[in-house]
Amino acid sequence: MGHREDLLEGAKRCLLEKGYARTTARDVVAASGTNLASIGYHYGSKEALLQEAFLRLMEAWGDSVDEPEGASGDGGAGALPGAGPERFEIVWGRMVAAFPAHRALWRLQTEVLARLDEDEKLAEALRSWQARGREELAGLFLGGDVSGRDPEKARVAGLFFQALVAGVMSQYILDPESAPTAEDLTAGLKVLTGEGN
Repeated sequence: MGHREDLLEGAKRCLLEKGYARTTARDVVAASGTNLASIGYHYGSKEALLQEAFLRLMEAWGDSVDEPEGASGDGGAGALPGAGPERFEIVWGRMVAAFPAHRALWRLQTEVLARLDEDEKLAEALRSWQARGREELAGLFLGGDVSGRDPEKARVAGLFFQALVAGVMSQYILDPESAPTAEDLTAGLKVLTGEGN
């Protein structure tokens, strides 16, 4: 690994351990085994490095709950069922199961959201990431390339699933014991759609 990658890995560790506001350039240098000049050379600024590190952490979380390669709900080996309550419950089961390993990331995300009014560059980067995240969530919950087949369906489904993810993860940060399970969320969905009557 070169200095650029070392800095990125060090920044990710610092963000998860110390948070966004408390991570200094010296912390990143110590965690990465590089030097202060490397930050400016490779990323331009500490802020740009932390922004990149945060986005990479969020992408890694998405990969941890994504369905396996080739499992797009088309009936292939290892495929998830097509869109519907069964798929919804399986995907939520993965997300809930992954939460303990990513608790520090969700605390970090809460801190980052609170900073957006003060940091327009960070807000701009997150807006772009959020739009991509909506598409990916729509594909994960509905199966396949929804945005390619029906962009409007992907957009509204992505908005819905992104709101659910943020709300559920906030509940897990506050009180994991009372936060909803995949079964709870599926039962709630069925009540709302009239299937639970």
